Amino acid sequence: QVRLVESGGGLVQAGGSLRLSCAASGRTFSSYTMGWFRQAPGKEREFVAAIGWNGGNTYYADSVKGRFTVSRDNAKNTVYLQMNSLKPEDTAVHYCAAAFGGLTSPTNPNPYDYWGQGTQVTVSS
Repeated sequence: QVRLVESGGGLVQAGGSLRLSCAASGRTFSSYTMGWFRQAPGKEREFVAAIGWNGGNTYYADSVKGRFTVSRDNAKNTVYLQMNSLKPEDTAVHYCAAAFGGLTSPTNPNPYDYWGQGTQVTVSS
């Protein structure tokens, strides 16, 4: 069992930055692919970014590529999402998720076994 707790969301003006954190419980954090997804009101949950178990592989949605950076610190059981140049369309509840092992399709939410409760990101224009 893995418990995920996100933090770092908030209200920011367009062009600003936020860093989300996701702290995981359990001793096998380094065995999990970690993903970030988001869901805006009235829209489906969408992929944002993912990082492999050792941090060597990262994946990004086209909409955030070049603005967001995903990273992890396995010693701290934490994954991060640095969000720069934020836009109003980034407004959503952001969730972290964990999937054991490597994923052939890290952008697909279905293989992820564990999810956090989400943290709200609001970007004002």
